[in-house]
Amino acid sequence: ATGMAPAAISFAGPGKTDRELEAAIAAGIIINLESRGEMQRADAIARRLGREPMVALRVNPDFELKASGMQMGGGPKPFGIDAEEVPAILEEMRATNLIFNGFHIFAGSQNLQAAAIVECQAKTLALAVRLAAHAPRVPRQVNIGGGFGLPYFPGDQALDLASVAGHLASALPAVRAALPEAEIVLELGRYLVGESGVYICRIVDRKVSRGQVFLVTDGGLHHQLAASGNFGQVLRKNYPVAIADKMDAAAVETVNIVGCLCTPLDRLADQVVLPRAAVGDLVAVFLAGAYGRSASPTDFLGHPPPVEMLV
Repeated sequence: ATGMAPAAISFAGPGKTDRELEAAIAAGIIINLESRGEMQRADAIARRLGREPMVALRVNPDFELKASGMQMGGGPKPFGIDAEEVPAILEEMRATNLIFNGFHIFAGSQNLQAAAIVECQAKTLALAVRLAAHAPRVPRQVNIGGGFGLPYFPGDQALDLASVAGHLASALPAVRAALPEAEIVLELGRYLVGESGVYICRIVDRKVSRGQVFLVTDGGLHHQLAASGNFGQVLRKNYPVAIADKMDAAAVETVNIVGCLCTPLDRLADQVVLPRAAVGDLVAVFLAGAYGRSASPTDFLGHPPPVEMLV
C-alpha cells in the first residue's frame, strides 16, 4: 500500500500488541524491539506463523542528548532496552526465530545545539560498535536517532548543520571499518517536514477586553496543539504567526490570537505585533509541518477537524 519495500519500513514504539506484531511479521517489515518481553512475544508469533522476521534492538543508552526538548534515552525510560542489558538479550536472540538487523538508539529530540548533537552521535556510534560484538550477526543497520531541532520561538538560533555534518564525515570511516555491512541512518522527521507546513485558520470575531485585542479564530488547539502550548506548558512561547492575507502590511497593533474552544488554554499567540486584522482575515501559524493534526486532540469539545492540503 505504501509503495515501499518492507525492508525500508520499521515499526517502533513501546506497547506493541500481539495483533500489531503479527501484522508486522506478516508484512515483512523490521520490528524495533523495546524489551525482553516484546522479543519473546515476537518470537512466539514468528514460530506460529513459520516466519523469521527482521528485528532491531532499541537501546536505551547510558547517556543523554543534552539540551533536548524531550529526553528519549538515558536514565530510566519506557523506551528501549537498557544498554547494559543488551548483550544478554542478544545472546538470547540466538535461540529464536528472529533475524537480528541492527540497533535503534534515539537519545533525544528538538535540539538546536550542534555541540550536544555531535557529542551524542559520537557516544551513540561508539555504543553501537561495542554492542555489535555481542550480536548474532553483523548489524545491517544502525539508526542513531535524530534530535535535529527547529527554531520555533523568538531567540532560537537555527541548528548549525555544517558542524554536525563535519563531525559525521570524520567519524563514519572508523565506524564503517568496524561495521562494514551497516547502513548508518538518521531520523529527521521533524527537521525535514516541520518548516514545510503552515496552519491556517480564519478570524471570526475581533474584540477588545480591558484594553487587549483578541482575534478569535475558527481553529485552535484541537488542530494545532503544539502552537497553543500543549495544554498549558509552564512557559508558553509563540510560534511564528502572521496575518496571511496582509503579509506586506506594517505591523501596527499588539493582539492575542485565540481559538474557538471554551478553555483559556486555546491560544495560538499572546501579545504579538501584527498588521491590523479584521473578521474574515486568515491567520497563518508557521512551522506546523510536524506534530500538527496528528498530534492534536481533534475531537476535543466536538468541533470539526481541520483539512490537510498538499500544495
